[in-house]
Amino acid sequence: MCAICGKLSWGEPIDSSLVQRMMDTMVHRGPDDEGAYVEPHLVLGHRRLSIIDLSTGKQPICNEDGTVWIVFNGEIYNFLQLRKELLRAGHRFQTHTDTEVIIHLYEEYGEGCLERLSGMFAFAIWDARKRKLFLARDRVGIKPLYYSLKQDSIVFASEIKAILADSSMSCEVDPNMIHRFLTCLYTPGPETILRDVFKLMPGHYLVWENGKHAIHQYWDLRFPEDPRGVSIDDATAELVDLLRATVRGHMISDVPVGVLLSGGVDSTGLLSFCVEETDKKVQTFTIGFGGERFADERAYARIAAGRYGTIHHEMTIAAEEFRDFLPMYVRHMEEPVCEAPAVALYYVTRLASKHVKVLLSGEGGDEAFAGYQNYRNLVWLERLKRLGEPMRGMAKLLFGGVGPLKIGRLERYAKLMDLPLEQYYYSRTSGPQNTFLKHKEILYSSEFRAMFNLDHALEYICKCFQNVNVKNKLNKMLYVDTKTWLPDDLLIKADKMTMASSVELRVPLLDHKILEFAASLPSNYKLRGIKTKYILKRALEPRVPEQVINRKKTGLPVPLQSWMSRELRDFNRDVLLDTRTIGRGYFQRKGIEKLLSDVESEGKYGKEIFSLVVLELWHREFVDT
Repeated sequence: MCAICGKLSWGEPIDSSLVQRMMDTMVHRGPDDEGAYVEPHLVLGHRRLSIIDLSTGKQPICNEDGTVWIVFNGEIYNFLQLRKELLRAGHRFQTHTDTEVIIHLYEEYGEGCLERLSGMFAFAIWDARKRKLFLARDRVGIKPLYYSLKQDSIVFASEIKAILADSSMSCEVDPNMIHRFLTCLYTPGPETILRDVFKLMPGHYLVWENGKHAIHQYWDLRFPEDPRGVSIDDATAELVDLLRATVRGHMISDVPVGVLLSGGVDSTGLLSFCVEETDKKVQTFTIGFGGERFADERAYARIAAGRYGTIHHEMTIAAEEFRDFLPMYVRHMEEPVCEAPAVALYYVTRLASKHVKVLLSGEGGDEAFAGYQNYRNLVWLERLKRLGEPMRGMAKLLFGGVGPLKIGRLERYAKLMDLPLEQYYYSRTSGPQNTFLKHKEILYSSEFRAMFNLDHALEYICKCFQNVNVKNKLNKMLYVDTKTWLPDDLLIKADKMTMASSVELRVPLLDHKILEFAASLPSNYKLRGIKTKYILKRALEPRVPEQVINRKKTGLPVPLQSWMSRELRDFNRDVLLDTRTIGRGYFQRKGIEKLLSDVESEGKYGKEIFSLVVLELWHREFVDT
């Protein structure tokens, strides 16, 4: 795991000191080594966290005659197989790294090399013979890659901070993206909150050649209208074999590997395969939260650790530690994201960094196999709509509520009865009930409302709905989340927080072969009746303790609502009612006071307050300095 950066200019020569400044912003991603390749009009930089081939893996790396250079971030899990093929084809290797495999694969197949790679990656290749720059990002978006194009140059990096090290860059904020963040609680799509900085999207590559650039898509997740005709028993056996092979590949490392253990089904099942693939004691890590009001999930992690005999580590964080880390949270996340579990992830990976350099996580099982309760509830809602107008009217009456039936979630579903899925499913993080949308008249200032296009917030999500060409409602939601929430929230959090601790995180359940396998299955293999993640639980049931397999899904239950309304009350007011915050012109003071009052008196809007705090701290970190 590493950091990459670089700049190509077809105008003025590049200041050779730029690449050092860029690398210096990302020391945390690669504290073990650094390297650079410099020409008058090109610089490539690399920071290294040594995982494979510790002695000879220094980057940048070139081919035999020095005409092709690469900087690479990630891991290629099938590199040993590819290396054997390339040796048979006559290529000569100087190292035993997966990085060098990509160079020779590019020589053989050009941009088509991407289709043969299995892993997580972001890389830049400079082909001096063709004067061509080739940037690529893995299929799912596990590894980030940002870029900025100007009239006479392109600059790119693993982190936005490195791009901003270029003095020609500005920190101009895009008001459209502020509204998108407050609508979705993260920023889906290729744009970032900075007007001139973009994400290379998952499954895409960018080529600059002959003064022009083009972006191409090389992979997409496809859901067939006619799923595979395979029995549930055969599909379950196939999934077990696939999980075993995938975990085996993800265990490849020349340094110790551990497991993030939440006490849930996915991480416990993952641990079971890890234990089978090594003759060493596996180390596991988990985190809990201080205070008597919160459920302690660590008990389930201990059960899993005991079942598999791991060396188990755990820790606790309190509201004060959560609060104190927030400025560093926004610095490492680099864009506003409402992702409170990211703070907990930082603390537990900092603990893990004292023992291992590589961690495996169960992230992704819910997006691949329909694990969220929201999927189940909305699928049933859509089925109810098909029963006709009389049944819809009755459901609206019941959900809308009289007496004891009038409860929050049912009321929200009543409001969705007259809307098609494409108009209310923004992603699993938000929807029409979004507080910022409902209260924008009192929250947004009139000046701010005039600065952005209201429809821009959901533009990319609407495009994703257009791209998924299936009728099945569950598969539509899974596709949208795989293209939005997964890369732009969940995986950004995972990458940025673990790299902040100089630890590499691997996510076997998001291997593209597992995603493609899940997409090929009948939807009732994933969601059966009220049972979520049906086939994955069926595959893991013999491996997961009964107390874990049957428990309600909780994720990483950061007590955000409670902390926002109690322990962080004064902190929230200090940040959000500060003259700097109000002076930015985005919000009306009375709107912020109303939200603060509601979170303090009724325990509502914790995520919204957290989002506003993060947005303001982000401005102080990236705009005011």
